[in-house]
Amino acid sequence: MKQTGPALRATIFVSEDDLWQHRPLFAEIVHRAHAAGLAGASVFRGIEGFGAAHQVHTSRLLSLTENLPVAIVIVDEPDRVRAFLPQLDELVSEGLVVLDEVRTLRYTRSAEA
Repeated sequence: MKQTGPALRATIFVSEDDLWQHRPLFAEIVHRAHAAGLAGASVFRGIEGFGAAHQVHTSRLLSLTENLPVAIVIVDEPDRVRAFLPQLDELVSEGLVVLDEVRTLRYTRSAEA
């Protein structure tokens, strides 16, 4: 284990059906984070949730909608994440961005394993 120090986590909450120029918004955010050279980005699909409209979306079989929430999580050095925020301003018209100061631990597999 190697402690790498302070970082900033941006968690972007949007709907899986949100689009950016006919492409899933979550995919555009990940693509731009990669192009910006950020350390990493992951997308997590929610199984149930609601947002500002207070309409519950669920993956249960009897639900008529599957417009589920997704969370895109980006973690990197604070200055690098903050430099990426203007792109989120451009992309996210409805959603929520949460910034958390975090401390990262990096685990690597030893060469002998």
